[in-house]
Amino acid sequence: MERTIIVSCTAGCMMMLQSALLIISAQPASVSGTDSITAGGSVPAATATLSEISADSAAATDKTSTHSLYAGTGYGSNMLYLGTTMSQDNGFGYASASYGLRDKLYLTATGYSIGNFTPVTAFYSLGISFNHAFNSWFDISTGLSRYNVSASLRDTLFSNFTYADATLGIDWRILYSKLSAGGLFSDGGQFYLQTRHSRYFETPSFAGNKAFFSFDPYVNILFGNMISIETSGGVTETSVSPGYRPWRKYSQNTTPGTTYSETFGLMEIDFGLPVAFSYDFFTMEIEPGYVIPLYSESGSSGTSGFLLMASIFFRIF
Repeated sequence: MERTIIVSCTAGCMMMLQSALLIISAQPASVSGTDSITAGGSVPAATATLSEISADSAAATDKTSTHSLYAGTGYGSNMLYLGTTMSQDNGFGYASASYGLRDKLYLTATGYSIGNFTPVTAFYSLGISFNHAFNSWFDISTGLSRYNVSASLRDTLFSNFTYADATLGIDWRILYSKLSAGGLFSDGGQFYLQTRHSRYFETPSFAGNKAFFSFDPYVNILFGNMISIETSGGVTETSVSPGYRPWRKYSQNTTPGTTYSETFGLMEIDFGLPVAFSYDFFTMEIEPGYVIPLYSESGSSGTSGFLLMASIFFRIF
């Protein structure tokens, strides 16, 4: 079985962030993601976090241990999460630490800074995830994450929320597929469904069998709630309905003659090509990605087009 990545979708999915945080780590089935999570991706992460870091570094050094500790930092052009931008289309940086028990249970803490926003730590996340591989082709993972934003930024960025998800992973030999179902809880609840298909491969090891390059091209498809907004003039537009965004709580009953209807459907498709270099205890990764939203962007914090994420991760023990 190839080294598959276990995505705990700490937030469903900041996809690029999760995927970046995963690369040093275990691969059976976010941030990946990573959720996440995901930095420019939806899977958060999500996404997304260091909770998936483990097996790759262990495999590279031929060592396994009961306890492990990882640290990572990086920068992304935009943080896309569950169909909308958490960073208001600004660049962001993050620092994360993750403790692992037997490469199955992970506790993760991550702090995020956004553009010129103050305070420096605009928001942070705390997460717990568990993964288990039943055999060479089937695995499961589950995760629970809490996102808390600075009080002074809640009207600008988003309100505090919790995200929980469960993921099934299947290795088809030529393709690795994941199906994730998640729920976002803020003032209300929202359901999301994601499917991710990827093909991980790596170069032969070198430098005393301690170094290698790896690649994990993927396509991610996101389903969730969308709102159709029809004005008195007969104009209809469709927008995402992120449960953690302030506009959803305050805008729906403010325009006379406007009606709203909510449906569940295809929200977004995104593509990514994580490229990583791993040497002994650290991994560097660059991940370009492209996002295609399948709704009209008016009235929402929708993001489309090219995104980029760069990260570095260390295994401390």
